[in-house]
Formats: sequence, C-alpha cells, structure tokens
Amino acid sequence: MIISKTPLRVSFAGGGSDFADYYKNNYGAVLSTTINKYVYIIINKRFVDGIRVGYSEIEEVKNIDEIKHNLVRESFKLTSIKKGIDIFYMSDLLPAHEGSGLGSSSALLVGTLNVLYAHLGKYVSPETLAKEACKIEIDVLKSPIGKQDQYATAYGGINFIQFNSDESVVVNPITLKKETKKELNNNLLLFYTGINTNSQVVLKEQVNKTKNNMPMLDKMVKLAEELRDSLRNQDLTEFGNILNKNWEYKKSLSSQISSSLINSYYEKAINAGALGGKILGSGGGGFLLFYCEDKHKEKLRKALSNLKEMEFSFESQGSKIIYVGD
Repeated sequence: MIISKTPLRVSFAGGGSDFADYYKNNYGAVLSTTINKYVYIIINKRFVDGIRVGYSEIEEVKNIDEIKHNLVRESFKLTSIKKGIDIFYMSDLLPAHEGSGLGSSSALLVGTLNVLYAHLGKYVSPETLAKEACKIEIDVLKSPIGKQDQYATAYGGINFIQFNSDESVVVNPITLKKETKKELNNNLLLFYTGINTNSQVVLKEQVNKTKNNMPMLDKMVKLAEELRDSLRNQDLTEFGNILNKNWEYKKSLSSQISSSLINSYYEKAINAGALGGKILGSGGGGFLLFYCEDKHKEKLRKALSNLKEMEFSFESQGSKIIYVGD
C-alpha cells in the first residue's frame, strides 16, 4: 500500500496569465500558496487483474480504457500501468469532482501521478509531476485551463510562478519573516459560498476572450509582481489593497466569474473592514478569500455569518508520499 498527500492551493493574483494564448506573447505570472487541506490517494496491489477506482463512485474495470474518470484514466496511460491496482481518493473538502476553487482537480492529478510512480519504484521531481499533469489536462484532455494549479500543488509553499513563451515555468519561493508569515496567515479568511462552480464552463468563456482581455491581463501580471514586492517588503496593508484591485480586474475577464450574490458578499466584507479579497479559482462559486486585519475580523465574520468559514494554515510542501507499506 502507498499513500500520497497533495495540498490544495489559494491563488492571490495573476490568474488567467497562465493560459498559453497569453504567455506565448507575454510572460504570465501568478502568486499563490498551498494550504493544509489535502487530497489523499491510496493505491494497493490486487491479487487479481483489473482495476478498481474509488471516489464518489466505484469503478471496477478490466481495461484502463474503460475508466470513466478522465484524470485517473490518463494517469494510468501515461505511467503505463495496465492492471492489478486498487486506487481510492479522499479529500479534506469537497469530493474531487465538485468545484471549490482551490485547485482540487490538479491536486488529484498530481497526487495520482505521484502515487503511481511510487508504485513503480520511481521518484519523480515536482517539475516532472507538474509538467505531466499539464500535459494530461491541457494537451490530452483539452481542458480550458492554465498551468498554475499543477505547479502550485506539485511544489508547495508561497510562490511567485512565471510562465514563459518557450513553455518553461519558473517557480520562485517567497521568503517571509516568521512573524510576517504568521500575521498574513492570521489575516486571511476563507468563506464557502455554498455554490459549486463549474470551472470548465467559466474558463471556456475566459479562454475565448483572451485576445480581448490582453490589456487587462497585462495589468494583472503587474499586480502579481506588486503583490510579490509587497510581501518582500513585509507590507501586508499593501497586500490587502492589491487584492482588492485584482478583484476588480478579475471580474472583467468573464461574465461568469462573479454574480449579484457574490458581489453582495464581497461588498459586505469590505464594509465590515476587509481590505481586499477575491473569489478563488475560475469563479462563479466556491470559496471567497478576504484579507482583514485582526481588529475587524469579528465584524467581518458577523457580516458573512450565513457562510461557512474554513480555517487554514499555509503548507510549505507540495505533493508527497507519506506511506509505503508491504
């Protein structure tokens, strides 16, 4: 038996610039962190042939081509594992097929590749896990997504990630003073909207509008750089203000990123003292993130009392194998 543990991520700024239609002309950049919420994947060798896959459904198949879960199926194909495997999925949050905005599908995919390679007795680097996850999601399955989630969850930590026109990706860790990191974590609050977003629908519109969105995406890349600099300067007030500006930019990328309900939640949070925030992931639902100083947090919680808050901490490590047994 082998178990992988892969963190989910929170993205702060730059989302959309990790699409090829953007970064092939201009470099893209995002700033994000992984958090202590995980996707766990358990794999075990079977006595009999065939494959059993357990997530919100149970699949029992004789051939990998029969696997309905596309991420699992393509992971088996890429690693050339054909039979004799049980593989099961668990998450700290929603089932992997539901939209949280926390990069759960990429975490599932990276974790699956990690555990399958471990089954083969191979160690693969975070770069390889991220590259192969991008290959499956973007090149094979043609999903309308970018590259940020795969790299964030494979590497772990708070990172400024740059996407270059030659398809190279540079992951730059952000080093913070211990007290600054603690204050940042303490001042970030997550609230679940109760709406499970369909990222495929939201992102398809965003991808189709990339050419028209180029000027706005240029601004968002600059904001990601400013956000990076605010952390390097230990200026968390500026961090919160930039989040607010980024949200105004992000909403313009697609008609489905926000809604009257999400806008009302955001307005309540700002009026309660939050400096800034955003909907996470593609938008349309999932989790709302806010930066709010300690003195205003209880007022913010009261303003959003009908939403479920999720406490979290930063996670410094990416996908890893946490158990190998006989």
